[in-house]
Order: sequence, then C-alpha cells, then structure tokens
Amino acid sequence: MIEGVPVDVGLANEGERIRKEEMHLEFGGPKVESKWEIVRVMPPDSVEDGVVRIVGPDIRELAGGGSYPLGILVEVAGPQLEEDFEGIIERRIHEYSNYVEGLMHLNQRYDIWVRLSKRGFKAGFDSLEYLGLVLLHLFKNELPIIEAMQVTFYTEPSAVAERLPDVLARYEARDARARGLTDEEVDTFYGCALCQSFAPRHICIITPERYANCGAISWFDGRAAARMDPKGPIFALEKGECLDPVNGEFVGVNATAKERSMGEVDRVRLYSAFGYPHTSCGCFEGIAFYIPEVEGFGIVHRGFRDPTVNGLAFSTMADSTAGGRQVDGFHGVSLEYLKSRKFLAADGGWDRVVWVPSEILDRLKPFLPEGVAERTATERDVTGVDDLREFLRARDHPVVARWTEEPSGRALVTAENLPLEVGGYRVILKNARIYADRVIVLREEPAHGEGRR
Repeated sequence: MIEGVPVDVGLANEGERIRKEEMHLEFGGPKVESKWEIVRVMPPDSVEDGVVRIVGPDIRELAGGGSYPLGILVEVAGPQLEEDFEGIIERRIHEYSNYVEGLMHLNQRYDIWVRLSKRGFKAGFDSLEYLGLVLLHLFKNELPIIEAMQVTFYTEPSAVAERLPDVLARYEARDARARGLTDEEVDTFYGCALCQSFAPRHICIITPERYANCGAISWFDGRAAARMDPKGPIFALEKGECLDPVNGEFVGVNATAKERSMGEVDRVRLYSAFGYPHTSCGCFEGIAFYIPEVEGFGIVHRGFRDPTVNGLAFSTMADSTAGGRQVDGFHGVSLEYLKSRKFLAADGGWDRVVWVPSEILDRLKPFLPEGVAERTATERDVTGVDDLREFLRARDHPVVARWTEEPSGRALVTAENLPLEVGGYRVILKNARIYADRVIVLREEPAHGEGRR
C-alpha cells in the first residue's frame, strides 16, 4: 500500500483487464478525440516537488459510465536528467498506472485509454490525485535520478484540446531525431518488456529502423533507457550474425526472443509479416493486415472506428493479433515504422500496401515514395474488396503484377508455411498459394469397428 491511496498498488495488479460491464468510467479511448500524456524535463526551480494538480472535474464529479478527455503532464527535474530521457520516463506511466488495483491503462502518447473499475471506485479511488500519488511514489523510488516531480491532470475538454497540438509537436521532434540511422550501422538493438504483463510471450525489438510497436520508443530512446536504468524493462541486446538480410533475421534477436518468451518464440523476422513475424503486444498504434483477394496489405490505426476494406474493424483484428502471438499476415506496427525503408521490406513494402485510412495517408504523405499516395485506396475511394480490386487495376498499382491468376472473387490463401491438421497429422505446405471457390470442412466419423481416421 502507498500512504493515502485507498487501493492496493503492486506488480500483482499488472495485466488486470477491466471490461465495459465492470467499468465505472474511462478517460481517453476510441470514443474520445483529445487525450495525451507527456513527460517534460524542466529546470529545478519550475517544479514543485510532490504536487498533484487537477485542471477540470475530478472522478467524483463525473458521471459513471462516461468517457472523458484526459491529459497527463509529468514534469521532472534533476541534474542527471536529459531531454533524451523524456520518452523513456513517459512510457513508464503505462507500467506504473497498471500497478493500481482496479485501474487499467492502455496505449501511449496521444492514444491513452484509462479505465477505473466499479470495485476500485467503491473502495474509495474517486480522485485522480491518488493516481498522481502513485506516480510520484513509484517514479522517485524506481528512478532516483528524478529529484523533483509534479503531476498535472487535465480533464477540462478545452484544456486537453488546446494543449494537444504542442504535445504532438514534441512527439514529432523526438521522432525526427531518430530518423537517418540504419540497422546496418549498429551492432546493438534494444528490447522492451514493458507489455509482458498483457502479452507474456512478447518482446519488442527496437532497431534504428523499427520503432517499438507502441510508437513511443525509438532506438535512441532504448539506448537512453538502458543507460538510465540498466536493470529496467528496456535492455540492450547484441543483434549478432544476420541470418537473412531480406527478412531481417538475426542470431541475437532470436536468442533474446527465446529467452524472454520462455521458449515460446524462437525465431523473429523483423521485416516481414509472414513466416516468423514480430510478435504483437496490444499497445500497437496500428495493424498491417493481409488482404488475400488482392495479395496486398491494408493498414488501420487504432482511431479508425469503421470497418476496414475487408469488413473487419480494428478491434476485431486487434483481438486476433495481440497477446504476443506470431500471426501470419497480421502485424502490429507503430506509425513511425510506416515511414521506414524497412517497413515490411521482405513483403514488398509500400509497393504491397493497397488500403490505408485517409487520415493516416494524409499524415504520411511527406514520407512516402513518389506516387504511393495516389495509387493507395482509402475509405473515401472504396467500400469493399471488389471495389478495391477495380481501383488498383485502374491505378496500375504494383500489386496487380502479382495477380498471375484472376481472383474473380474467389478466396485466396498464400503463406510461406501453411499448417494443416489432417487425420491427426500436421501437414505444412511450403510457399503455398491456393485459390478456392469454396472451402468445406467435414468431420469424418469412423465406420463401425474401425478406429477414428
């Protein structure tokens, strides 16, 4: 227990999921437009150590069942602190918030989602001041280089919205510093285990050209974190021998994945969504998903609330992608990774991308190769796969050259390794491409006197 906080605080509460029916209220999330959290390293004389402020209505003043805007500003000071540490300290808001019994914190930066359970509210957690006290206690105990810290929660809608542009500009300034360095130029990558409470088999592999899935940690952030807290959840790893430069498979990455996943994951390809794709946690900013009917990829971000071009919503695909699994054709990604030359490089990169929400495509235009934006469909252009096929053909999208046989609405499955269970045997089809008008699965009952076949 932390003095003054009415609920338990500790590692045992990490990974707690609060479903809608268990929720008292929530801050941020998909129903709320403005939400953010940010850490700033400040001069010592501008930080009132131990102070928690709430600008706007507190939890006890908000109606139960609602969704509300939220901004979290954490200001820290100390002679050993550097601006490069901001993103690392910021990402720990997620970790430490999840230590609170009855509180769930998801995502990061401008995508935060915080839920308070009915049980937590009934126990007396009726003020954001309690969360502030938890953050103050844990940050200063876990990171002694923080000598002074103050926390401000913004819940007044206008105050959250007014500060959002400046917050976004600061995120972009951090990201811009990390661009330019290549994976080939370094011998050390970084791993992040912050999301293992929600995805036990997952480790984010962070390279100069592959941001953490959450979008909050660059290679430079990883380096700063490992230096600031050598025993913390973000650590250095030797990338080792490159086994496959096209798919991005490295000896050191495989060894780390195997060790940290307790043997569940022993191979990782950093630049492909097939074979042994990078695992996905649950805090990813977006999903790159395979659309077999056109042999291309769609990309959807967490803020897109409509069904995608294949009829599935982000939430549906996220349930199938998250949890630390390696799922062929479904790949959790950060939006910064979409700007990288290594983005799905083994699968064709942006020459393979066929559909992106207009909001994201507009944001990415300055970073995309020439002609990509014009030939990529959005929700404004197509409403389904049939429309998408015609759009791609009309725009002479590079993916059309892959259509060796006209799909004509038939189901298509392609995979480097396609496992099937047949009669108790596991059959793996290598480099399979299968077209079918229908797939019928029947259970074969054994004849009388025979064993099951």
